[in-house]
Amino acid sequence: MVTSNYLYDAMIYIYALSLLFYFSDFVDASRRAKRVGTGLLIFVWVLQTGFFIFRMVSDPERSPVTMFEYLLFFSWLLITISLIISRFFRIEFIVFFVNVIGFAILTLNVLSQPNAEIVFNSSELASNLLFVHISLVICAFAAFTIGAIFSGMYLFLHWKLKSRKWSMAMRRLPSLETLERYIYRMVLVGTPLLILSLSVAITSILVQGQTAMLLDWKVFSSIAAVGLYIYYLIRRVVLLQPAWLTARWNLICFVVLVVNLFLNSYSSFHNWY
Repeated sequence: MVTSNYLYDAMIYIYALSLLFYFSDFVDASRRAKRVGTGLLIFVWVLQTGFFIFRMVSDPERSPVTMFEYLLFFSWLLITISLIISRFFRIEFIVFFVNVIGFAILTLNVLSQPNAEIVFNSSELASNLLFVHISLVICAFAAFTIGAIFSGMYLFLHWKLKSRKWSMAMRRLPSLETLERYIYRMVLVGTPLLILSLSVAITSILVQGQTAMLLDWKVFSSIAAVGLYIYYLIRRVVLLQPAWLTARWNLICFVVLVVNLFLNSYSSFHNWY
């Protein structure tokens, strides 16, 4: 077993099996494998939802805000969005790539400490601000993650078409125009969410009079990440740059955002909680 929790282990194994079926569809365009993979993915979604409910009901006095649940919810949100895309949009491969990331997060989450709380002041105001901040961040990261995947698909298809290297995979991808439009929409959703999340944190610091925390490098790097995405919108909407350039810039923005996330442990900014 991977962990001592059988429900969490079941999620990981069934998730892996689902991805195997999706990979079969990815390689061999198997509609049957895709249907089985989708069914298993829905089951994983049900298990994750049940796991959340179980943790809340089993110990209602414990703070639910832990890094373990933070990452678990992010994985759950990626599965939810991918299932919605699969149901309402015909975009090949996007469900597979989104859930590769979701599975990696779910698996790597085993290394986290399930009871390691994100410490914050016990007051109701601080608690509410924490939930608002984390909810906005998770939704923004989900949008940016899917946008980055679309960017990768766009650059792949653009390179294939430019070099005239035809393949069966190209026929299953959306057009360049469609991919570029989805990239833009994901950034258009994620950017204001990220701005709002950062605003909640900064406002809380100012209200509590802890202005010294605003000099933390995490504040500057987060503002820089927001600025990069705003510059993407400027390049796309105002400067009307070629789509392949804006798609590449979007990938750069996402890399900066991920680096910014994983360097949290070296910052004292989140002590405002």
